Amino acid sequence: MKVKICGLNPTRDVQLCIDLNIEYLGFIFYEKSPRNVKLKDVEILKNYKKRSSSFVAVSVNPNNEFIEDIVLDNFDFIQLHGSESNDRVNEIKSMGLKVIKVIKIKSEADIEDYKKYNNADIILFDTPGMEKSIEFPKDLIAKLPRGEKYALAGSVSEKNIENIMKLGVTFCDLSSSLESDTEIGYKDHSKIKKFIEKVNEIKN
Repeated sequence: MKVKICGLNPTRDVQLCIDLNIEYLGFIFYEKSPRNVKLKDVEILKNYKKRSSSFVAVSVNPNNEFIEDIVLDNFDFIQLHGSESNDRVNEIKSMGLKVIKVIKIKSEADIEDYKKYNNADIILFDTPGMEKSIEFPKDLIAKLPRGEKYALAGSVSEKNIENIMKLGVTFCDLSSSLESDTEIGYKDHSKIKKFIEKVNEIKN
């Protein structure tokens, strides 16, 4: 099971995730989000030895200026949550970035949209609410394509990860389920550790 944790704070959460060998660390660039990263904090990311972790800039319809000024020097991937076309994915890849394209799933018919993005490095199947923790419909999880290129987001937690893995998911993305019960956007390090322990326990 590969794991991506989204909505991280550049100063507080990164070293823990690296030490836990979490594969993908997501940082949100979306002003309406309580998890939005301040541009002045991006430089802090250069101080970390990433080891086996990759940094992901999470964005909505990013323009070239943002990609060139902020993303290229600091991140390995860019995650696209907007209305980006496959041509736009190719254009961004040509700039030197790997791309995660989000496909928002309301019904089974939406799953087929992933075929439009043949050059995306990773396809992330998510629920329609941007950052609102909506549970992914269980009957649709089993219908998603299989393989390490395909990830699942939407109310994944320590409580349901075993069942999700039984449905064939090998890559998951978490955010709000790993946060403090009292503050949105503030990651609870004990929840992160318990989740990774649970994943390792199931794998072993």
